[in-house]
Amino acid sequence: MIGWEDVYKVVVAMVPLYVALMLGYGSVKWWRIIPREQCDAINRLVCYFTMPLFTFEFTAHIDPFKMNFLFIGADTISKFIIVLVLVLWAKFSSKGSYGWSITSFSLCTLTNALVVGVPMLKAMYGPTGVDLVVQSSVVQVIWLSLLLFVLEFRRAGIEGATANIIVDDGALKPKATSATIIGSNNNNGFDDVNGGKDLEATSTTTLEIGDVGTRPPFRKLMKLVWIKLAMNPNSYGCVIGISWAFISNRWNLEMPSIVEGSISIMSKTGTGTAMFSMGIFMALQEKVIACGTSMTVFGLVLKFIAGPAAMAISCIAVGLRGDVLKVAIIQFKEANSMREREREREWWNKCTHTKYRKGIHT
Repeated sequence: MIGWEDVYKVVVAMVPLYVALMLGYGSVKWWRIIPREQCDAINRLVCYFTMPLFTFEFTAHIDPFKMNFLFIGADTISKFIIVLVLVLWAKFSSKGSYGWSITSFSLCTLTNALVVGVPMLKAMYGPTGVDLVVQSSVVQVIWLSLLLFVLEFRRAGIEGATANIIVDDGALKPKATSATIIGSNNNNGFDDVNGGKDLEATSTTTLEIGDVGTRPPFRKLMKLVWIKLAMNPNSYGCVIGISWAFISNRWNLEMPSIVEGSISIMSKTGTGTAMFSMGIFMALQEKVIACGTSMTVFGLVLKFIAGPAAMAISCIAVGLRGDVLKVAIIQFKEANSMREREREREWWNKCTHTKYRKGIHT
């Protein structure tokens, strides 16, 4: 039975995280200490320096030869279960779509394990919880890579469908034999029309779809994906960290103190700056709940019911019990990786809400 002392330990571990988050939110939204145009610099500091070093410090100190492979196997099986369900939903449901399947998979499975999971599970289960969270974050890099591939593939298909736009005196006009769509504020920025509408009266923009269905060759697409992966600093932190973990544990090597000190001086700020950046992200939104009540409820169901249920089924199937089972389920309920959610949101904005000003693609 969970006692008040256990609850207090969790509260002590979690409250400082959300203090940092509220400071970031208030600095932009309430006190105006940080101008909106300077927020990107703080996000870049977190993205390119503190979080990669934070990730490296944790992964470099694990023992890959003593990893819980049943736990990793259960994590993998749970993600395959979610993928299967989402594919069937997209294919056979009238409300399903592959675009929403990508978003739903990200929401169900990708967690902010190191930032939120480490302090919470350390308070609840000690070193065992920390070890499992770090192992989960290492495996998550593989799934993030697959997500990047799917997003790039989807983006290439959308961009290929919106090619060859013609401009005449600031207005976009279609060629003959081309399909025409009208940009509006509904249906993700596009509504089908049958022509003949006054563009100025409806405040819309005519776009031409030239070579519908064209997409770059598979080889070029893979090149784009690898470039995106190469631009993800967290991938470097995790890959280099796990490589050092293999080397150091295989030959009993220790990291030079000058190197470890140089890394830790920045990595110690990783948790605080990541939560501060998350608060800034929230403050930059027009509404705290930007997607509306129904979509929020849908997201909560995916996050706190669907994902953990898939993980519980997988853990029981491979024979995990006790604290390992509890940690596995709890870490699936942690907050999403905001950096990956922001990258996904940015890509979808580029794909489905593309703006044109005087014929210039911006």
